[in-house]
Amino acid sequence: MIGFAQPSRSLGPLTIESVSKLIAAAADVSLVVDANGVICDMAFGSDSLKNLGYDRWIGQPWIQTVTKESRPKIEALLRDADSQATPRWRQVNHPSDSGPDLPLSYYAVKVDGDPSSALPRHSVVFGRDLRAVAATQQSLIDAQQASLHEHWRLRDAQSRYRHLFQGSSEGLLIIDSVTQKVTEANPAAHALLADVSRKLVGASFPLGLEERGAEAVQGMLASLRATGKADDIRARLADGGAELWVSGSMFRQESGSMLLLRLSRVAPDGVVLSQPSAHSLLVKLLQSSPDCMVITDLDGSVVMANDSFVQLVQLASEDQVRGESLGRWLGRTGVELNVLIATLRQRGSVRLFPTTLRSDQGTPNDVEISAAMVSEGEQSCMGFTIRDVSRRLNNDARAAKELPRSVGQLSELVGRVPMKDIVGETTDLIEQLCIEAALELTRDNRAAAAEMLGLSRQSLYVKLRRYGLSDPTSEGEK
Repeated sequence: MIGFAQPSRSLGPLTIESVSKLIAAAADVSLVVDANGVICDMAFGSDSLKNLGYDRWIGQPWIQTVTKESRPKIEALLRDADSQATPRWRQVNHPSDSGPDLPLSYYAVKVDGDPSSALPRHSVVFGRDLRAVAATQQSLIDAQQASLHEHWRLRDAQSRYRHLFQGSSEGLLIIDSVTQKVTEANPAAHALLADVSRKLVGASFPLGLEERGAEAVQGMLASLRATGKADDIRARLADGGAELWVSGSMFRQESGSMLLLRLSRVAPDGVVLSQPSAHSLLVKLLQSSPDCMVITDLDGSVVMANDSFVQLVQLASEDQVRGESLGRWLGRTGVELNVLIATLRQRGSVRLFPTTLRSDQGTPNDVEISAAMVSEGEQSCMGFTIRDVSRRLNNDARAAKELPRSVGQLSELVGRVPMKDIVGETTDLIEQLCIEAALELTRDNRAAAAEMLGLSRQSLYVKLRRYGLSDPTSEGEK
């Protein structure tokens, strides 16, 4: 340790109060420790440590204020101070009652007192608060762990992709959408096009096809670039070779858009060996349906939605819908989805459930929902068919629920009946209609109806008896 060149001249006029202020300001926490290692006094350079109640260390052995694994470091600090060796900063941890341990870095210096004084020699210990450094280190470790986890996850996904790509019985080609050059081809594609081309990767597609089939493939590629969709086509290999089914789709990656083409041979008798299955045709039908089709998990989170649903909720793409709760757009008060899920779990299906569907901008639409729950092994999902009925409002259904008293009839009571009685009768009437509507929407599920109306179940039962809407037999059984 290198001291001041002329301390008596530069620091001589300092009083003991000035020295104590300098020591307190030099560190986040400063300790005065006697020869036995007991804390005699302490000062704080900031209020962050003082407010944590660490001033209770005064009078305690310094070594007892730290965690067990830090005690050898305290002994080393005191030993270095006694031997007048060059001090070292050592990190120790203090136990905390309100959270993680408090990390501090200490530096101890032996202070020479007056030789004529009988007072024992003391050591001054300077401490730095390392909580910010520890938080930064922990954030770095967490980021490293997350990066490592993501690396292994991507590596596993790449391994699965390679296994599926290389082992597929269909010929698969990955093509750059701009240059139309083949970037990857699986062994099945090489086998199909081996007679017409020795090199696939790096070549421009279509290649090895008759002129008519090549023109059809060019049109399909243009449609994929423009809309992301295209119909499957048939094309024949050059020189009178075999006939192939060609289907494609578009996907995006960091470098841009790529096209995935699937090639499958057509059997001589016209039967397609790898023709699109009925399942794939059904998926395409659902995607193009004018009614909204939504598939969710058992908690109501959207797994898949067709274009009609995306348009009805006024969003740009299915990616903005996937993973969101269907209740974000469905229902008047947010309980309709819970009612639907409970009914599906109990009965397996729901037909023509009337409710509203709000767009992402808040525009409501009257809809009818039919739904079913499907279980396949350990996986279960729910499918919702949502039909917009706002253009054909059912006037007959509304007419069937006419008010027992019309506005004209209520007006005739003015002057003959006190106004508070008219208001009370009208309030009771509206209350009864709200309860009936809630019971109808929830399929007579009184717990859900009470939640929809903002009532307790006991209050709802009282009102049901009041308006004669409860079943006397079931009430008696209760």
